[in-house]
Amino acid sequence: MLKRIITACLLVFTLGVQAQQKVIQLYNGNAPGSESWTYNEEVYHAGSKDALIYNVSHPTLTVYPADPSQSTGTAIIVCPGGGFYILAAVHEGTEVAQWLNQKGVTVFLLKYRLGQSLTDNPGKELGENMKKSDFVDKVTPIIPLSIADGRKAIEYVRTHAAEYGVDPNRIGIIGFSAGGTVAASSAFNYTPENRPDFVGSVYAYMPPSLQGTVPGDAPPIFIAAATDDDLGLAPHSVALYSKWLAAKKPAELHMYQKGGHGFGMHQQNIPTDTWIERFGDWLGLLGYLKAR
Repeated sequence: MLKRIITACLLVFTLGVQAQQKVIQLYNGNAPGSESWTYNEEVYHAGSKDALIYNVSHPTLTVYPADPSQSTGTAIIVCPGGGFYILAAVHEGTEVAQWLNQKGVTVFLLKYRLGQSLTDNPGKELGENMKKSDFVDKVTPIIPLSIADGRKAIEYVRTHAAEYGVDPNRIGIIGFSAGGTVAASSAFNYTPENRPDFVGSVYAYMPPSLQGTVPGDAPPIFIAAATDDDLGLAPHSVALYSKWLAAKKPAELHMYQKGGHGFGMHQQNIPTDTWIERFGDWLGLLGYLKAR
């Protein structure tokens, strides 16, 4: 009982902090390609620390500014995962933002467009739908819209860099699972306005159909996943790394033996617990944790 009370308090605190942040609408009016979507964003609480956000039809960025006294001028867009139907708001979202804030990084938490959940238990609904043979067909039309939101987020942060005290040449993006799809896809087919300066891809869904040609000025990429990924996505991360390696572009891969899918900021007392420290090491190697 005590454990449940403590967990509930932590959830309320985390979401309360999030509610105090500045929230930015990515588009003026309805997002292009989903003008007919009428459902409204909701949050599911299951007595767990990890709240689930669902039914996102109007994508937003929530700003987590770095302390001005510690700011490095680096900005990172964080994209939680959830099969393009939910967003794991805490262990792939706010907890990542808070860790990066401590490193002097300003974070923009992206809520990208999701398919509509038809029940009030979106996690269970997603799990059941993923077992069905038509799940990929249902999610395929949503993926380009989510990716477009990632690109729009980079463009927004770059355009408004001065407003948030960040360097327009130090804007990165990191995503988890479906959010990793959004983040990794931004490393292909970009424009000068939405090119990420660096990319993080954590146990991403990134099949060959979503991987284009590695650009000549491809950004450095950090990739992490577990060999025992429950969804069998480890090869996606290996393939993405191999493309960067073949193109002779900067890349770092951490393929853990154990961790499953969706480890995020969860503590399991195994090496995946420290993946974000390796991400921090990588950012430091690139010079993004030192103010200019």
